[in-house]
Parts: sequence; C-alpha cells; structure tokens
Amino acid sequence: MFQYLSGIFSNRPRRAIRPSNGGSFFRQPFSFKSRINARYDAAVTNDDNRRHWSAADGLSAKSANGVTIRRTLRNRARYEIANNSYARGISLTLANDIVGTGPRLQMLTDDPTANRTIENKFNRWSNAIGLAEKLRTMKLACCGDGEAFGILTSNPSVQAPVQLDLMLVEADQVTTPFGVVGLSNYIDGIQFDTFGNPVLYHVLKSHPGDTGTAWGAFDTVASGAMLHLFRVDRPGQVRGIPEITPALPLFAQLRGFTLSVIAAAETAAEFTGILYTDSPANGEADAAEPFEPIELERRTLVTMPGGWKMSQIHAEQPTTSYAEFKH
Repeated sequence: MFQYLSGIFSNRPRRAIRPSNGGSFFRQPFSFKSRINARYDAAVTNDDNRRHWSAADGLSAKSANGVTIRRTLRNRARYEIANNSYARGISLTLANDIVGTGPRLQMLTDDPTANRTIENKFNRWSNAIGLAEKLRTMKLACCGDGEAFGILTSNPSVQAPVQLDLMLVEADQVTTPFGVVGLSNYIDGIQFDTFGNPVLYHVLKSHPGDTGTAWGAFDTVASGAMLHLFRVDRPGQVRGIPEITPALPLFAQLRGFTLSVIAAAETAAEFTGILYTDSPANGEADAAEPFEPIELERRTLVTMPGGWKMSQIHAEQPTTSYAEFKH
C-alpha cells in the first residue's frame, strides 16, 4: 500500500504496479498536476452583459464604503424616506416591530422580591431616559443612514436613581475632523487597534449640516462609552450604508409610477377629448381652428361643427400590472 500511495503522489514518471493477483491498478500514467478547465457562465463577459456588469469592482469593504459614497447614499436615502410614503412606512414598520415598547428586564434569582425590585427600577430608568424611543430612532437611522451612534453618558437631569443616559448622534458627526492626521489604523473618525477593535471615536460637537456653525471642534469618545449599530455585510467593514440602498432606484420609480397612474386616472375622470373629421382636406367639413381648446360645461349636450366628431381621451397605462409592481 505504501508503494501504491508513493507512486500516486510522486512527481517522477509512473509505472504500472502489479498486485499479487496479476492485475494492474492503472494502465496509463496519471498525474495530479493535470489542470481541469472549468467554465462559469456568470464569468463570461459579452455584448449582452457588458453594460450590466460595468460597475462591478474589486474594492474592499472599507474602500467601497468610503466617506463620499456613504454621504451620497445617506442624503438620497433620507430624501426618499422623507418624500416616499412607501419607504417611510416600511422603515417605521421595521423599527416598531423590532423595538416595540422597548426592552424589559427579567430577573431569575431565587429571591422573588429582589427580582421585582430590580425589574421595577430598570423600567423606571428606561422610561426616564426614553430608551424605547431612542432605540426606535437608532433603527430608523440604520434604514436611512446605515448606522447609528449612541454615547453612554451621565445625565443629572434623569429622574431616576441611576443617571446613565444614551445620547444619540448622527453618522455625519462621527468623522475625521480637521487637524487629526497621522493616526495608525484610523478610518473615518474611528481608530482601531492591531486586532481591528475600535479604540476611540472622534465626534464633532456640531453637525456638519448646521448652517452658520463652525464644526471643527470635536470630542474624543472611548469605545467603551460608544454604541455603534450597523449591519456588517463583508469582512473588514467598519461603517454602515443605508439598509434601503438596493431599493433606492426602485423607490424612486415606484413614486414616479404612482404619480403617473394617478395623473392618468384624473385625466380619464375629466371630460377631455379631441375633435376629428373623416372628411378630406378642404372638404365639406366646417372650418375649425387646430389645437384650440373648447370649454365644456358638465352634464350638458354640445353640438359639433359640421363634419366633425368628438373622441374622448382614454388613460393608456398598465393598470393591471401596477398592483404587482407595487407589491
């Protein structure tokens, strides 16, 4: 058996090895160095799919989610959620279903009295800081901004024995401020250690979008006091993109399609039409000014000029497929 295995994995020319019964294990030399050529249809580039795959690239997760790309996606996602009822409803439903009325603490110690006391104090604290509302806001931020940041801080205004509070900041504020250069393992407002763990965050004191405000000042927040919520889709990803990014073009088309369907229905509901004649040019039909609008009263019968007919304009739009497209 050793001779058989060494013959297979050896790089020198093979020879047939005869077993005791006089047969042969293999009749032709065999080499594991022989390359097997396989073909993938998805890897073929031709005239039919060249335009479709023109934007595909090999960028890393950090480069693909750069500062400029994330800013553009955030602005467009926020605009669409603010103006598109479908996008707004989906994001609100997602936040409400995930967070609900907020987290509840359940203690399972052997002391029932201590369990109820701790649970009541936790509920009092979460209500005092509005924990459920802040968690829903963070989930909405993940839909439109791609990520949410919350700073754990002490707030003396909290009406509870524990004055721990969660202060939310937008993703725009966690960025590289002016004057911060030369930090190793530093990516857009977050410094990492050699193992990829966040060490500190740079948070601008004012939002970059605030008008008339100098936003050069910043705070340094340790990683232990920062909550960074985002979806990690690729290894090495450190910042998030809006969760509705793949649907942004479809949301825009859905909004435009809906407005077009409504406009077509309104046009069909009104008594609009055109005058036409079957008579030849310079024939027996009375003279009529082309493209001249005619005011019509509702619930009345009207007479047409001699030789002319009226045809109502019908709404020509795919009403049968609109429901399926919206779904």
